[in-house]
Amino acid sequence: MNWEIVIGLETHAQLSTASKMFSGASTAFGAPPNTQASAVDIALPGVLPVANHGAVERAIRFGLAVNGGLSDNISRRSVFARKNYFYPDLPKGYQISQFEMPIVKGGEIRILTKDGQKEVSLTRAHLEEDAGKSLHEDFRDVSGIDLNRAGTPLLEIVSEPVMRSAEEAVAYAKTLHGLVRWIGICDGNMQEGSFRCDANVSVRRRGEAKLGTRCEIKNLNSFRFLERAIKFEAKRQIEILEDGGKIVQETRLYDPDKDETRSMRSKEEAHDYRYFPDPDLLPLVIAERWIDEIGQELSRIGTPEARRARYLLDYASYGLTLDDALLLTQSREMADYFEACVTAAGKENAKLCANWLMGEVSARLNEEGRDIAACPIHPKALAKLINLIARGTITNKIAKETVFPAMWKVVAGTFTLGGPGDPEMIVMDLGLQQISDAGEIEKIVDQVLAANAKQAEDYRAGKEKAFNSLVGQVMKATQGKANPAQVNEVLKRKLAG
Repeated sequence: MNWEIVIGLETHAQLSTASKMFSGASTAFGAPPNTQASAVDIALPGVLPVANHGAVERAIRFGLAVNGGLSDNISRRSVFARKNYFYPDLPKGYQISQFEMPIVKGGEIRILTKDGQKEVSLTRAHLEEDAGKSLHEDFRDVSGIDLNRAGTPLLEIVSEPVMRSAEEAVAYAKTLHGLVRWIGICDGNMQEGSFRCDANVSVRRRGEAKLGTRCEIKNLNSFRFLERAIKFEAKRQIEILEDGGKIVQETRLYDPDKDETRSMRSKEEAHDYRYFPDPDLLPLVIAERWIDEIGQELSRIGTPEARRARYLLDYASYGLTLDDALLLTQSREMADYFEACVTAAGKENAKLCANWLMGEVSARLNEEGRDIAACPIHPKALAKLINLIARGTITNKIAKETVFPAMWKVVAGTFTLGGPGDPEMIVMDLGLQQISDAGEIEKIVDQVLAANAKQAEDYRAGKEKAFNSLVGQVMKATQGKANPAQVNEVLKRKLAG
């Protein structure tokens, strides 16, 4: 029996404000337990919440970003509600959220799948506050409660159930993660809980229109765990249905050590939370002028999608692909670096700039746990290295093995043209200029052929691998400096003769 997986994601993005959703308490990560929970956050008698202006502004910015800059999906009047439930780490006994009237309705996220681009529609995005955190590992037979997170501003982003594989869900989550970081509303730090997903997973027989019973997998804070959890859960549900059983709607947790999901509690419906408008908060009314101001700022920043479209328009004729554009727009800092590099190297070298940035530069950054903002190589320095390769001054091998490592040693932010970190100076100081003199290359080729007569005969006898070996011998003799194209041409001519 063929089965179809149906997935929708609910994503909690912690908004990048200095203070909480309804109080002035700090949102800084890592403070000692219970030192950042104010009287408002834990709802002591006599306190009144006040909505955070910066959190509202960030929600509007998101709404514009997922609707192509248009504002018709932003509610000019939205309402905060009390969502009632009882957990040890929820000090009020309720969470202030939005229910019937969220601040953002609709929008879409475009993702790249194996079949091309796909639009993932959004149901809504609403403002709410976070709960506290239960701590189990550092206590014997009891749990500790840390209320520092209580009241932290969140934007909950809910997708339609239109994703059909774990890979699509991960592509959506990564694209959304890149967007919220790009527009500056969330730092995206998944280890600190700033960006986490709940996956609603169900299965149905292929061709059926009716959705199956869904299970929600809570608090997935890595893309790898998200993919593994969805795959396990879909397999679990299919096995139950094929054995004649029924799926129970419930909330489940993913255990990465055992690579399985396990039941946490029965899944609540909206009526279980007994939503009602918060009597301490007035409706949130947004003026058109404010939306226009935020829209103008967003236009200046742009969106990943707009940058991708521009890159393909400007650089596709120079070899840049859609995959390149997607990788280059993973973050605004990466895109800015690429553009600075291309400006200095020339549009004709856009593909080389992309290859180096996504290859050598990204590999070193990942190895050292750095972000592109901390890259020690200035975009102009990388552009100069690329121009040296493009002009044939040095080989790609010399650039990767000698010049690039020397450039990387320069302290970030201290690069000057003609000074330390300048690839041209490194090449001159180490005598790394490419050998392009035809006479000199012919002389070296003659020496290599004389010393490797058997390999020359093997090539003439039809063994193609012998040719690669001879090329390697020439490059070794020149310490990698010989022009590879000229070496190939001279060798073929000599062997043919």
